[in-house]
Amino acid sequence: MDRCIVLVDAGYLLGAAASLLAGEPSRSRITVDHSALVQGLREQAESETERPLLRIYWFDGAPDRVPQPEHRRLRVMPRVTVRLGALTRSDGRWAQKGVDAAMHAELTELARNRACSDVVLVTGDGDLLPGMMAAKEHGVAVHLWAVQAADGDYNQSEDLVAEADERRVLDRTWITKAVRAKELGGICAPPPVPRPEIAAILSAPLPDSGLARAAERTAEEPEHPSEHPSTVASENGAQERVPAPKGVPTPKDLAALRAPGAQTVQHPTTATLRWSSDKGWVDRPGGVAEPSEVASMPTLAQVTTAEQRWADREEDITTVGGDPYEVGQVFARRWMGRLGDQGHLQKLSGMYPRIPHRIDGELLRYAARFGLLAHKDDQIDEHDRYAIRAGFWREIDVRTTAEPAPAGD
Repeated sequence: MDRCIVLVDAGYLLGAAASLLAGEPSRSRITVDHSALVQGLREQAESETERPLLRIYWFDGAPDRVPQPEHRRLRVMPRVTVRLGALTRSDGRWAQKGVDAAMHAELTELARNRACSDVVLVTGDGDLLPGMMAAKEHGVAVHLWAVQAADGDYNQSEDLVAEADERRVLDRTWITKAVRAKELGGICAPPPVPRPEIAAILSAPLPDSGLARAAERTAEEPEHPSEHPSTVASENGAQERVPAPKGVPTPKDLAALRAPGAQTVQHPTTATLRWSSDKGWVDRPGGVAEPSEVASMPTLAQVTTAEQRWADREEDITTVGGDPYEVGQVFARRWMGRLGDQGHLQKLSGMYPRIPHRIDGELLRYAARFGLLAHKDDQIDEHDRYAIRAGFWREIDVRTTAEPAPAGD
């Protein structure tokens, strides 16, 4: 059959790309435009083999073989089939299990059934050598593609290289059409001219001794905004970085950093504010109930119809990349766009930087769908939480500052 098929070992392709672009093989150090990557693979395969593409098989590992956001996006793309092996953690490192065996089985089955005349293998693992040899015995031409090695040397099995009919190296120019290194801060697309308070959230250090000790340190620190070191705006509007306080800044700290002239929300001085997965106010004196204006604020689920829920799922699969900051933005845009009473939006804006716990919990549960959980304890990393909430507040800020304030009586 005069068609070509591409078999991709995603662990090799993206790990080697990360080494090339970011200096280490961790896939968390890169962002991938999967649509562009698939299109590039297709065009390159059809050009090199001079055969139309039948299908791209994408082999990858996933915890408990549960598809991650990138897998859900890939498997709905035309001519793409996703095959998942297990992803296990041992000695602090993740390792794929069953991916090589699945690639070997697919390769030999396709060759035996004469499903194609040419197979492109994007892999470096020598375990695929028997499958490559079997495919050649069935009359299939095998093309082996490598990712340019960061050190200029081979990053493939020499036996695999020797047995291939054709070989090609995907160089840095080709790779960077769809893959790029993340910024050191981990936020792929920070907003232009961020508010100082949001910059403080993103640049906050991780807690080194627990939330309780961080709260105690906060209580001992001065209340005047100028005495809270963080990222602030100078008189000429430029961002200036000054030393950050010890521990994680609480919402109370961050509220004191509001830009000059902005309306400052007064919270009870006896309350301790801090970040958590589902609460904003903690240690309230006397068990004070949440204010009625907060309790009446609807969640996204309450203002979303069945049709909108279906459309949201499609957007999550095909469009949303899963970056923590982007996830917060997407959630906020949907919630704001579906509010019947826009007064809720003004109330929420006045609560900055605290998100009501029902909405905050829903936001973090939504973010968990994008593979942001640390699998060892099913919690979202603290820095990712800051980025999720910062993205949420950025969208709220854009909407509330763009809309004119209601006219006075």
